[in-house]
Amino acid sequence: MPGMAEPLLDRALRASRRLRVNGEARAHYVICGQDPLVYWVVRALRGSEPQAGRLRITLIVPTRQRSPAPDGRDLPGVEVIRADRLDEHTFRRANLAGAAGLALLHQDDVGNMHAALCAQEVEPGLRLVVRMFNTGLANGVRQIFPDSAVLSDASIAAPAFVAAALGEVAPTHFRHGGRTLYLARREDVRANEVVCGVADTRDPQQELVLPADDRVADVVLAEAAGRPVGTELAARRLARARRRRRPVTMVLRAIRSFATRKIGITVILLLAVVGLLGGLYANAAHVSLADAFYLTLVTTLTGQDPDTAKGAAEQVVQVILNLAGLALIPLITAVVVDGVVNARLALHTGRILPERSGHVVVVGLGNIGTRVMAQLNDFGVEVVAIDKNRDARGAGLARRLGVPLVVGDAAEEETLRAASVATCQALVVVSTDDGANLRAALNGRTINDQLSVVLRLFDGDFAERVQRAFGIGTSRSVSYLAAPSFAAALLDRAVIATIPVGRHALLVTEVAVAAGSALDGRPLAAVGKTGSVRLLAHARPGQRYDWSPDHRLVIVAGDRLTVVARRAGLNALLREAAPPEEITPPAGTPPLPREPDESA
Repeated sequence: MPGMAEPLLDRALRASRRLRVNGEARAHYVICGQDPLVYWVVRALRGSEPQAGRLRITLIVPTRQRSPAPDGRDLPGVEVIRADRLDEHTFRRANLAGAAGLALLHQDDVGNMHAALCAQEVEPGLRLVVRMFNTGLANGVRQIFPDSAVLSDASIAAPAFVAAALGEVAPTHFRHGGRTLYLARREDVRANEVVCGVADTRDPQQELVLPADDRVADVVLAEAAGRPVGTELAARRLARARRRRRPVTMVLRAIRSFATRKIGITVILLLAVVGLLGGLYANAAHVSLADAFYLTLVTTLTGQDPDTAKGAAEQVVQVILNLAGLALIPLITAVVVDGVVNARLALHTGRILPERSGHVVVVGLGNIGTRVMAQLNDFGVEVVAIDKNRDARGAGLARRLGVPLVVGDAAEEETLRAASVATCQALVVVSTDDGANLRAALNGRTINDQLSVVLRLFDGDFAERVQRAFGIGTSRSVSYLAAPSFAAALLDRAVIATIPVGRHALLVTEVAVAAGSALDGRPLAAVGKTGSVRLLAHARPGQRYDWSPDHRLVIVAGDRLTVVARRAGLNALLREAAPPEEITPPAGTPPLPREPDESA
């Protein structure tokens, strides 16, 4: 028990700091980073309070030129500090001492770790949220910083891209209250396994999330009753992912890439000259075509002994053939050397690959592409990866998993054809360049107009316009999907799971009801809101979860509500479950008279 006292004391100290910062009743959060994840985290934080003024947000960004994507610095009410180093001096400039939390959101695991150590010197009891690609470092971070959360935006968002590529619901599963729940289509589960309806996705133009009637939802949360989550999905995908090799096509592609275009043209022209001279030689020597062919080859490749008895025309042709032979022999050597080099490069870069069918092509092996590739491989789906850099972050993992890697620009048709895009089941384009992603998607559609494309775009408005204009089925934003988990961790609120459905991100979380809150004393029926919030389970203090509660039951202080909700709905529910705001009298206001003591 003594070991638990200090964390509880730290939380109490932080809670007291949240009540008043610089004379104002505002909580102070410091966020470090420069990409769309920062933008969406700031928006999620501001939406978590009934009034944005109750939060004070300081954003630390590099002084170098900013990227074109939004990063939160232009949002109203956000204090911006520019600094290239996240050290103690920078954190003191940001008034980190006394802050309620710090979020380190740069895409640099080592840099974030160094910044966390510097922040600890300024504020030892700080709530820390760290973005890391290598989540294997999480345990080490938690040992150094007990009150911390280590999250990977790629890990959070990858299931949504995998699901869109496979034409399935996101393979989301989580354990809560002694149950393992997962997202599934209603047709794939038994009726008694359904916990609640999540969405009606049968009409893509009018996707209905958290409908009032559970029975109309075709996507549901179900309980994993005795069978491993994802087994059925993996079996279905594995049955479709059959490798189809075409030996003749393979040989032709190898021959085509054996030599460069210029050398090939030169060889063809020289052979044509030799053939023409062979015909003239046959006419001059008065021999048959077969004998002329033999004599021509011997003369060209080895040369013949001079013979003055021959006629003038025959002697001239022989001299010219010898000259042609002098050019042909080194040219043949050049072709062989160039062909061997090109073949080795083609094999190394993946340009010579067997024809495939039913596979998934993943463009970009950065953070998110690496996670998508690994999850698809876990499901037994054949994957071909494309990246400009043969030493990309996920290239080593691709080699270990046996995933072919095509090194080249995915915006070029040649690169896409090398990955057999014409016969793949989906093209997942997840590089960090919106323009390159769009070009790759459009070129993929040029090769196969029925191709299913999953496109990563940072700008949500641009994504919607692209979807409408070009008919690209699905576009995702990694930052939008991951931001709620980061914001909740910063606010010390546990997000149990994030469920991507179409362009929506639903959150599963537990909400504690405070005494005197708006929910205290109201029935459970007041929790649910159509299209916004759905109650999953209810628990009294110290009791187990009731997964089928009576909605007439009255809520009391201390109750725990497990809900699945959209962001706005969850923010509204958190405000209703929060304690009433304390009204601070203006300075100089005399204290209220004490009530008489009834026991006196």
